[in-house]
Amino acid sequence: MDRDDVTWHGYWPAAPTPFTREGTLDENAWRALLRLYAAQGVHGVLVNGSTGEWFSQSAAERRRVAEIAVAELSGRVPVVVGITAYTAAEAIELARHAAETGADGVLATPPPYVHPGPEDILAFYSQVSSATDLPFMVYNWPRGVAVDISAHPGLMARLADLDRVVAIKDSTGDWLRMLGTVEAVVDRVRVFGSFLHRRGLAVLLELGGDGNIDGGGMGAPFAVPYYEAVEAGDARTARGWVDRYAALSSRLINPDYSGVYGTPIAQLKAAMAMLGQPGGHVRPPLLPITDARSLEAIATVLAESGLVEALSQGTAHTDRDLGEIRR
Repeated sequence: MDRDDVTWHGYWPAAPTPFTREGTLDENAWRALLRLYAAQGVHGVLVNGSTGEWFSQSAAERRRVAEIAVAELSGRVPVVVGITAYTAAEAIELARHAAETGADGVLATPPPYVHPGPEDILAFYSQVSSATDLPFMVYNWPRGVAVDISAHPGLMARLADLDRVVAIKDSTGDWLRMLGTVEAVVDRVRVFGSFLHRRGLAVLLELGGDGNIDGGGMGAPFAVPYYEAVEAGDARTARGWVDRYAALSSRLINPDYSGVYGTPIAQLKAAMAMLGQPGGHVRPPLLPITDARSLEAIATVLAESGLVEALSQGTAHTDRDLGEIRR
């Protein structure tokens, strides 16, 4: 398989998993969120990724999250299921369930915590990616697993040569390394990276690249039309949309992918609550943001970036009046 075996491109939310205040999986909110994404016109959805808090779910919960996502979105947009785990055996079990469920693909980081070397990483992905017939996405997430695949010369290219690998999500904090990934493998596999800014637009138009998988997808009203303008070759329109996205994202997320006002997932769910979007609550070990000043600052960003106005004008649908932000 290679990049031409899938149509994956554009703006994808890495979906948060909604939990109730008591910490149980909120299936109704999860269905509502998936329907919101479809209404916003996103180009794909990743479930059970880092933003989906896979690390605090049981295997049964992860399977249920995947089943609901496929049932809600099948045939509308691609659904890729995160199968990151500490061992290949665990990841393979989740991959096989995703295949049985009807997912469009699976994604995994290297095993967290264990600091695998390049040969370990290659062996892990060789074993896990070949366990099913699903297209496979390699996920480079140094902030989460303490290993940067792109720091090992030639490793991205070796991973791109694996039979089922069709895409790489490169979330290294080193932007030049991400460019190296694009140059090395974009002719063979799809590359999702950091392209939602003007320099990213230049890369998309010149070197190549395929999309962003964005934690939570809150920027969809700006990022969806951005990628559609990119696909149409309309750089002027794309610049306008990406500037609006940057006015939102740059005030909430630091260059190293940490949150400005709290942990990124807690910050995301606080913002989604303000927007009336069904993000639910975080689950321990994460804690919600309760500081009044931080919440006020997040609300200000949502308003000043134009996101509240865009949503209230019908760019997306939510379950209550988007003109009101809870303070």
